[in-house]
Amino acid sequence: MRGRAPDHVGVRGRGSGERVSDNQWGPPGQYPQQPPPQGPYQPQGPYQPQGPYQPGAGGPYQPGGQVPPPGQVPPPPGQVPPPGPMGPQPWQTQPGRPGYPQYGGAQPPMQQLPHGLGWGGPPPGGPQGPKKKSKAPFIVVPILLLVLGVVGLWIAGLVDKKNDLDDYSAPTPRSSTSNRPTIEPTNEPSPTRAPTTRPTTTKPVVKPTAPRTSNPPARRGPTDYEVVSRNRIYRVGTMASVGCRESNARQSTTAGARANYVNLKACLGRAWPAMIRSSGAQFRQPSVIMFSGTVQSPCGSMSDSGPPFYCSTNETIYMNLREDIGNYNQYSQSYAKVWARMWMLHQFAHEYGHHIQHLTGILEANHDMRYDAPTRTAELEMARRLELQASCFSDVFIGANRRTYPVTGQSQQQWRYLIGHVTDLKNDHGDANNHEYWALRGYQTRNPAACNTFTAPSGRVR
Repeated sequence: MRGRAPDHVGVRGRGSGERVSDNQWGPPGQYPQQPPPQGPYQPQGPYQPQGPYQPGAGGPYQPGGQVPPPGQVPPPPGQVPPPGPMGPQPWQTQPGRPGYPQYGGAQPPMQQLPHGLGWGGPPPGGPQGPKKKSKAPFIVVPILLLVLGVVGLWIAGLVDKKNDLDDYSAPTPRSSTSNRPTIEPTNEPSPTRAPTTRPTTTKPVVKPTAPRTSNPPARRGPTDYEVVSRNRIYRVGTMASVGCRESNARQSTTAGARANYVNLKACLGRAWPAMIRSSGAQFRQPSVIMFSGTVQSPCGSMSDSGPPFYCSTNETIYMNLREDIGNYNQYSQSYAKVWARMWMLHQFAHEYGHHIQHLTGILEANHDMRYDAPTRTAELEMARRLELQASCFSDVFIGANRRTYPVTGQSQQQWRYLIGHVTDLKNDHGDANNHEYWALRGYQTRNPAACNTFTAPSGRVR
């Protein structure tokens, strides 16, 4: 019998649609006629993270199994633009400084009075002739009057000047909110200059209350590693049962396989939406396409000689009819047919787990980290972390609905056998021991928090 296992992303190039191919594990070998030993599974102790995984980039990613090599895809959009520059600060604008009035000013020069006429000398001596009628009074009197007038005018000018100076009143200072100082004029003719410095204690300083910029810098988005290792899907809690029951149809025919796919899609579509919304993501139900032969998808072509796969570009699960019908019809033993049913359940839920990774951003972030991996070894490790998580998500759902589906008795024995007997032919899905470890973590806890493979040490994702 052949058993194949979880998918891988067979596309290289940033931002492209991911083709996640499940069932990459090879045949487990001769299937045992008897179930494995009974008794509860004893896990290897609680998982202790050993620090964040530091990814690295390498050559093109080669899918496991017989999947043909994918084509190249264009790189994703550029990185998040840096914050823009800060704008001008309105509170930094300095107002203009009004001038001050000039008090006083230059006085006009003092008026000079005219000079008076000089006094004459006595007449010359000698014999005097007979007296004539003197004309002196007519000459002296006007001169005296003129002199007195000049003196009077001079005295009047002095008095008038003194009165003018006594009558000068200082300019009345105008009312101002700035309390500018008042300067009293002096009697000196020299001009008085107004102060040129505004008092600093009279005008209150108003501190800005608005933020320094109206356009805050853009916040940095999460890194790819933060998306895969600190995703909010890890904080949504335990999945509740949705009462999912196995279809009564058997996958011996195309109709029987289709009935099982429709039933599982409906069950998973009831189990995951509340948890996706709690993580802050938007839930969308994937499409499901059955194929045999070769199928074309936006993520590339696939043959039915390969596994089922998930394409994130059109959010579609591609289920391989040849594999599911062939596994069921290949053996006549009843336990083998139970194994085929459990394998189909696990594989469908695993591909749905890749859809959950896509909705939460884990799938694309992991793809970018693999693209940037420094070595082929680091690239393969990142692929295994993705695939082991998808199986863990698968078994969160199976564990939550194990009583109603049911996964009991022979079904539980066959499920336990298949999760621990996978074969990783391409070293890109994880070995049997690690696959069993992560599958049981999901099954037993029913909590996505147990599926954080991206903080696990390398030894847990070999």
